[in-house]
Amino acid sequence: MDLNINTALSSQDLAATKAEVDTFNKSIKSAKSGSANLGRDDFLKLLITQLQHQDPTAPVDDKDFIAQMAQFSSLEQITNMSSSFQRLSGLLASGEASQVLGKTVELHDGDNLVRGVVDKVVRGDNPLVSVNGGIYDFSQVESVIGN
Repeated sequence: MDLNINTALSSQDLAATKAEVDTFNKSIKSAKSGSANLGRDDFLKLLITQLQHQDPTAPVDDKDFIAQMAQFSSLEQITNMSSSFQRLSGLLASGEASQVLGKTVELHDGDNLVRGVVDKVVRGDNPLVSVNGGIYDFSQVESVIGN
């Protein structure tokens, strides 16, 4: 017995399916507010809500509760480490930018190659350098020519 099943969609069906998918995707995007990632406050709210609405005849097992608290503690520590790494990265970038003060650098500003002496450095997470009267992001510096 030979069954020939046509699995191809007609152009109308394909267009209707695409429209439904697009509408669904737009509804998902509009439903998301703020960050797409859950933070520690969201995790704590979920935990509190779970405890408030648990079945009194079958409360959360102690082991499960301890595991959730350990996850919360880990999340808190990871968040603190992340902010510390960001501060460290900013300090390292500022130190590196300070090293080029008074030196000749080449940097790209769009399609233009700018060459000049760094006469000012503005520290921060994204340090800035002043070359030939223009202010540039330190990440634009391609090379340092020693003086």
